[in-house]
Amino acid sequence: MYRQLPVRVHVRRPGRDAWLYIGRATVSHEVVGQTSRVVVRTGPDKVLTTFGEHRDLQAERRGNFVVVACVEAEGVLSWSLNAINMTDTLRLLASIELACYRSKQLFSDPKRYSSSRRKIERVIRDDRRKRHRRKRDEEDMISAFGQQKLA
Repeated sequence: MYRQLPVRVHVRRPGRDAWLYIGRATVSHEVVGQTSRVVVRTGPDKVLTTFGEHRDLQAERRGNFVVVACVEAEGVLSWSLNAINMTDTLRLLASIELACYRSKQLFSDPKRYSSSRRKIERVIRDDRRKRHRRKRDEEDMISAFGQQKLA
């Protein structure tokens, strides 16, 4: 597929609303036997994260960004990978989806596979709703405080 794609990495930790800039990194698609994974590295030896069949995640494209939401025990951990151009963005999104595709589970038990996908999507959607509600409540509180007249 490709050797390495340069990206800028942001992360949003569970329970946080703001993105934290991590820095520049390279993304590579590695194939070992019949499994593949996508590895994000900041240096030759420093691995930030890996995306593969073992992770419960959902990847989507937003402009030149690929946002990967991972469901973990603490909550939803989101990675934002900013590629240089649209071609690299689509290549990155395709490789993440390919690496995380659970073909064994799909063929062995399709009903369980689809229910696990729905559960992952529901957890991510609920996390997004909570974040937006917190932001809306914060903005309402700021506007209410601004309208108060202090004597």
